[in-house]
Amino acid sequence: MELGIIGLPNVGKSTLFNALTTGHAPASNYPFCTIEPNVGIVEVPDERLEKLGEIYKPQKLTHTTIRFLDVAGLAKGAAKGEGLGNKFLSHIREVDALVHLVRCFPDEKVVNVMGDIDPVRDIEVVNTELMLADLEVVGRNIEKLSGSAKSGDKKAKEKLKTLEQIKEGLEKGISARRIEVPEDLRASYNLLTAKPVLYLANVDEKDPGSGKKVEEYAQGEGAESLSVSAEVEAQIAQLEKGEREKFRKELGIEKGALERLIISSYRLLDLVTFFTVVGTEVKAWTIKRSSPAVLAAGKIHSDMEKGFIKAEVFSFKDLEKSDEKTLHEKGLVRIEGKDYEIQDGDIVRFRFHV
Repeated sequence: MELGIIGLPNVGKSTLFNALTTGHAPASNYPFCTIEPNVGIVEVPDERLEKLGEIYKPQKLTHTTIRFLDVAGLAKGAAKGEGLGNKFLSHIREVDALVHLVRCFPDEKVVNVMGDIDPVRDIEVVNTELMLADLEVVGRNIEKLSGSAKSGDKKAKEKLKTLEQIKEGLEKGISARRIEVPEDLRASYNLLTAKPVLYLANVDEKDPGSGKKVEEYAQGEGAESLSVSAEVEAQIAQLEKGEREKFRKELGIEKGALERLIISSYRLLDLVTFFTVVGTEVKAWTIKRSSPAVLAAGKIHSDMEKGFIKAEVFSFKDLEKSDEKTLHEKGLVRIEGKDYEIQDGDIVRFRFHV
């Protein structure tokens, strides 16, 4: 899973990136401090995987990962090349979802490129630039397809109809993800506003309620939202692991930014985690909810998908209360076919031929 952190300049993107990845990306008080994207890969914390490590005692315990991209601040006029414009937009074309960071904190020491705090205005500035960039892509593709559609090409006609619907919606200020068109056609154009988005309010730790407007905006779009103090989380990230939880408890923070962001991102992208126990390794895997077992096998290796025979499946919840031998005796270890839908927390052993 790859998430792109976006927003206006000086809203705290690099500070958030540092908090999430325990990295050291430059976070300075001037616009466009980040030119090339900062990239960080972090392990997804999962207590279930740790428990499986205690049960099976493998030589290797492998977490699933998230890749974060912290890209340059998006200036007004970016779709026309202002600021780092097109370069910024190209960096986020391939991510799975957007984390849209919104400044809700006042700080005279950190330049506010918009002059004052207005979360809804700032969100709409960024969204407008994304829509303008998408309109350019849609316009180019409409032009390409027009000739084929006029000559009677059915596929071209269908694509053209979809693009015209998206164009009409974008011109009305509606994001591509909210326009009712065939999902496969929408996905084929890799539009920025078609990507799922998580709105993240960057608040002052003394005023956590300042993210309320961001939350309300997200609800209106049917999107996910969170509030976080990126500055505090970045400070916590620099502490030793054992000290982090202690400090969070003192501040009344139940879960860290990374864990909360992961939970929301999994919900946003409709993902689940399954586990494999093979030889000396226990490993976590991420997959779309309701994916068939044969596709899950393909996540591990294409040969497993091609030669799929069956899957031996049992639940982490059942294993946690007992042991694998007892699960077999109670009939809680099932043999499933390739169409079985993988559930969150499944432990799977694939049988296949080569």
